[in-house]
Amino acid sequence: MSENTSDQSAVRKYIAELIGTFALVFFGCGSVVMGKLGILNNNTGLLTNGIGILGIAFAFGITVLIMVYAIGPISGCHINPAITISMLTAGKISLRDAVGYIVSQCVGATLAAGTLLAIAAGNPNFTISAIGLGQNGFGSASPGDFPLVSAFAAEIVLTFFFLTVIFGATSEDAPKGFAGIAIGLSLFVIHIVGIPIDGTSVNPARSLGPAIFVGGTALSQLWVFIVAPIIGGILAALVWMYVLKPNKKT
Repeated sequence: MSENTSDQSAVRKYIAELIGTFALVFFGCGSVVMGKLGILNNNTGLLTNGIGILGIAFAFGITVLIMVYAIGPISGCHINPAITISMLTAGKISLRDAVGYIVSQCVGATLAAGTLLAIAAGNPNFTISAIGLGQNGFGSASPGDFPLVSAFAAEIVLTFFFLTVIFGATSEDAPKGFAGIAIGLSLFVIHIVGIPIDGTSVNPARSLGPAIFVGGTALSQLWVFIVAPIIGGILAALVWMYVLKPNKKT
């Protein structure tokens, strides 16, 4: 493969990661925003009820499931820096591609949050201070008033299990063609548990995009939703490589 062809392939993967992360943040965080805001029904002023925890969890989970099949053949559909760093730890991606993926994911998440803000701001009932953009938080910013230690521990544990599912579902011995279903459903379950704690991150890019525009507490607490998922992802890679990975058949 020529260097030019290799570069073109890399660009395709980075664009795919940008698009996939955009979709995750736009539809996932968008479900949070629209669930809080409601939808005006024929300008009557009647607001529909929010979609609730299960609806938000479904939005995140089904978006990942869809994107696995849409861009998985191109980039592997990481759309999450914690996944990319975990795959780098496991030797499944080069350092060059890992950097390209992470930059693309962060750009995609930021563009999605900005787009969501622009759309939501068109509703007269929207204020970023009251509605937000689906940002993550702990303490007073936690949906269930959970403290820092709870959010940090939850993000490590939830990301660990998320990556364990990903490693297992994409392994050579796993049934072919079903990885997206397992990964999407696992993210759905993860959000059911994680939303009351801190809104559920398990993805530094997903947390970065909204925090940039919301600012304040969301931005000051962002480090938790960068550090903890990365720790969880690295732990999952190590456990997979040295404990769970099936031995190659001779």
